[in-house]
Amino acid sequence: MSEQLHPDIESIVLSEQDIKDIVARLGAEISIDYADKNPLIVAVLRGAFVFMADLVRAVTVPCTVDFMAVSSYGTGVKSSGEVRIVKDLDTKIEGRHVIIAEDILDSGLTLSYLMRLLEERHPASIRICAFSVKDVPGKKPAVAPTYVGTHVADNFIVGYGLDYAEHYRNLPYVGILKPEVYS
Repeated sequence: MSEQLHPDIESIVLSEQDIKDIVARLGAEISIDYADKNPLIVAVLRGAFVFMADLVRAVTVPCTVDFMAVSSYGTGVKSSGEVRIVKDLDTKIEGRHVIIAEDILDSGLTLSYLMRLLEERHPASIRICAFSVKDVPGKKPAVAPTYVGTHVADNFIVGYGLDYAEHYRNLPYVGILKPEVYS
């Protein structure tokens, strides 16, 4: 199937089929590791909602879901460094196995803050499932995910939940945003 390239997209990095294959693999890995553990899968909104919806359908063991919204970007393209909890969990996580579903792991600073916050609530375990990890030359993310869907180059990518100023989340693929759109 040929994917229609949005006019603001330079090129496709991950096709719809690539995404389906990645999510199926991650779902299978989690299903093996969490047999009989009923994990709580937490989406970090807004970017991870598309990924988590597909991920929980690929997980074959009982699981529950919840959502957090954390802000560190505002409307810019770089993290502001200030983390703000916009929406907290509704589920008590004490004694629970928690998997944080993240759309893209860049610096990992926001996720590192979130992990520390959640660890104070005494879960049985916390692991990260990142759909993608951005490979930035000379930099290593502040946290290491247990589950990694794929690695992507240091480009501004959108689609499959990833956005720029709340646009492009609905693209069925992941593509590189043309620089003239955000500069």
